[in-house]
Amino acid sequence: MRLIIDGIVEGLRLLASLDREVLRITWLTLRVSGTATVIAVLAGVPLGTWLGLARFRGRGTLITIVNVGMGLPPVIAGLLVSILLWRSGPLGALRLLYTPTAMIIAQGLIASPLVIGLTRSAIESLDTGLQEQLLSLGASRRQMLWSLLGECRLGLMAAVIAGFGGVVSEVGASIMVGGNIPGHTRVLTTAIVLEVSRGQFGAAIALSTVLMVLAYLTTAILTGLQQKGSRA
Repeated sequence: MRLIIDGIVEGLRLLASLDREVLRITWLTLRVSGTATVIAVLAGVPLGTWLGLARFRGRGTLITIVNVGMGLPPVIAGLLVSILLWRSGPLGALRLLYTPTAMIIAQGLIASPLVIGLTRSAIESLDTGLQEQLLSLGASRRQMLWSLLGECRLGLMAAVIAGFGGVVSEVGASIMVGGNIPGHTRVLTTAIVLEVSRGQFGAAIALSTVLMVLAYLTTAILTGLQQKGSRA
């Protein structure tokens, strides 16, 4: 218990003292996970909206695939991206393996099904007659879609929060495609694994505290925006 308390105190001290190495790792964590979440939202919201509104043969199969993807193990996402980016792979010429870009791609692959699935659920939770009502009032299809997204904005923000939470805490894919290179691809989760492998549990707890503070602050901001939308 003493080890945990000391680790938490050390983590808070590192944050308060603006430790350069911790700030570098924390910034890379936020940049990689934040970019991956943005990509997942840009791709996932339109796909989730389409999946929620469209009716076609095979829709149930697609929904099942998305639902399976929502529980996709990060190591599988890391393996797929590694195969694509390996020097003998289809995208090997891009030389992206063991770079932050590769980590963003892997994390985007993890977050996208979460955003797609939760967006679809949010769209399907709306009144089934709302779409026809908007069209009957003279709204164009684009205006109708914007109105529907506005009505389910709380669910959409939940999708963003879930997407970010799903990637900021993952470690398997990040190590596989990033390599945990100091000053280049080392993020908080991979740094924690490194410290544990060294038997430095105090340092691991300190970094875990930094990660929890980062996750809390980011989620608090997103939750604040969500609740502001609810009051609106």
